[in-house]
Amino acid sequence: MIARLAVTKAVAQLLATATGKPVGFLTVPINPTSGKPYPPPYTLLYPLDHDTDDRTLADTHRTAASTYQATFVSGPDPTKPDSRGTLEQVEWLADKARTGVLSRAANGAPGYLNALTVPGAVCYRREANEVGATSAPEDAIITSVIRFRFYLDSAA
Repeated sequence: MIARLAVTKAVAQLLATATGKPVGFLTVPINPTSGKPYPPPYTLLYPLDHDTDDRTLADTHRTAASTYQATFVSGPDPTKPDSRGTLEQVEWLADKARTGVLSRAANGAPGYLNALTVPGAVCYRREANEVGATSAPEDAIITSVIRFRFYLDSAA
């Protein structure tokens, strides 16, 4: 069986690598050096469904399909008074994530350009579904949301 926590950690690492920005689990990411929240831009990662039923009569739970919501956050620059999040910044971050998750190798090799490293499992298919954006003008924050779905099979 493919462990959900291992998938969640791998997805967070993939998003952090693809965007070059911090990822928080359900909350604003914290800088381990200062103990304070990172300023935007950053990504919030929400685990959604995790289905381990391969829909066969002899289901051995060797597969999993995991869905995550990635909320990309643009906000004010703490060094600039009265600054606001921008559409350009949030869409740049979402584009980096989508490209990083879905890109294939340039040479036509099978698989994805950026690995989703889950111990004991391989990811054979990925999907991205953009579900919209929100803004909180009173907080000067703009967000964009993509739901990613990863299809995995046990490597053993």
